[in-house]
Amino acid sequence: MEREKAVLLVWQRGDETPEDLVYRVEELTGLCEAAGAQVVGSVVQRRRSPDARWYLGQGKVEALGQLVETTGADLVVADSELRPTQARNVEDAVHRRVVDRTVLILDIFARRAVSREGKLQVEIAQLKYLLPRLAGRGALWSRLGGGIGTRGPGETKLELDRRRIRARISKMERQLAQLSAHRSRLRQRRVRDSAVVALVGYTNAGKTTVRSRWVGDRGRVAENFGRDRLFDTLDVTARRVFAPSGEPYVVTDTVGFVEHLPHHLVEAFRSTLEEVAYADVIVLVVDASRAPDRHLRATRQVLADLRALDKPLITFYNKMDLAAWQPPPDLEAQQTVYGSAAAGDLEPLYRAVEARLHQAKEKAD
Repeated sequence: MEREKAVLLVWQRGDETPEDLVYRVEELTGLCEAAGAQVVGSVVQRRRSPDARWYLGQGKVEALGQLVETTGADLVVADSELRPTQARNVEDAVHRRVVDRTVLILDIFARRAVSREGKLQVEIAQLKYLLPRLAGRGALWSRLGGGIGTRGPGETKLELDRRRIRARISKMERQLAQLSAHRSRLRQRRVRDSAVVALVGYTNAGKTTVRSRWVGDRGRVAENFGRDRLFDTLDVTARRVFAPSGEPYVVTDTVGFVEHLPHHLVEAFRSTLEEVAYADVIVLVVDASRAPDRHLRATRQVLADLRALDKPLITFYNKMDLAAWQPPPDLEAQQTVYGSAAAGDLEPLYRAVEARLHQAKEKAD
C-alpha cells in the first residue's frame, strides 16, 4: 500500500533556538512515519504567536499550497493543535486534508490499540477531539476519503450529529469504567501479593526492551524485545520476576509519554496511566542518546500531573552504548543508573531497584 505524502506546517516560536526547532521537526517527522506517512516537505515561519485565522501568515499558506501541488502531497500536518477555524481555512486554501499533532498522535494510538480497553480509550479521545470540529468538515472528509486522522471513529461517525456522538461517548465511558474496575481488582490482588516496579518514560526510550530483558534475566522467561517505533506499547503489561533472594516482585510497563501529550489522551488513559501511582518503585527510563534532558522534563511533568513524584524514583539512562556523552564516575548512586537494555547492561538497575524494595520492606516491618 502506497504511503500518504505529508507536508509539515511549523510555527517557530520567537524565542526558540535553531536546535529546538530541528528537534521539533524531527519528532513531528517521526510521528508522521509512525502514522504511515512520508514527509516530503515543510513550511516554517518564525512568529511571536500563531495567526488567529491561518495559523501561519497568509503568504506562508499560499507557499504551502504551491508546495503541496509540487510534491503531490496528500495532507498537511501542523505541529500544534489547531483551532477548528484555522484547520478549515488552511484546508480551503490548499484543498488537502489538514491534521495537527494531536490528530497524528490519536491516529498512531488507533493503529497500536489491541485490547478492548485500549480501543475504547482511543476512540473516546478521538470523538471528544472531533466533537467541536464537525461543523463544515464533513464534505471535505468524505471527498478525500480515508487516511491519517480518519482511523478509529473515522468518516462514518463524523456523519453522526453531536447528540448521538455524546451518547456514544457516554456509553463507551461506562464500558471503560467496567473494564477499569476489573483491572483495578487485578491490580489490588497483584499489589497485595508482591511489590510493584513501574517503568515509565518518553516514547521509544526503550521501556519494552528493558522489561523484556528484565523478565529474561530475573524471570527466566524469554520475551520479545520492543520494536524501534513510537508508542509501541499502549496496554499495561505486568510480569513477575525474582530478586536473587528469591523474593518475587512485579515489573509493569505502559504507554510512553511525549511532549504536550494531548489532554484528550491523558483524560482517556488516566486510569491506565495511574498504574504508576500504585507502584512501590518507579523507574524513569530515559533515552541517553537523544535529547535526554528534554525527555526527562516531559516525563516528570506527566508524573507530576499524576501526583506520582513522591514515589521512590530511579532514573535509568538507557542506550548509553549509543550516547555521545559519558556518565559521571559515581555509578553507585541509587537514584540514577546508566546502562543499555539492548546490550544486556542492566545489572546496576536490578541492584538499585532491589535495594530500594528491600529498604521499603525493612521499613514496613
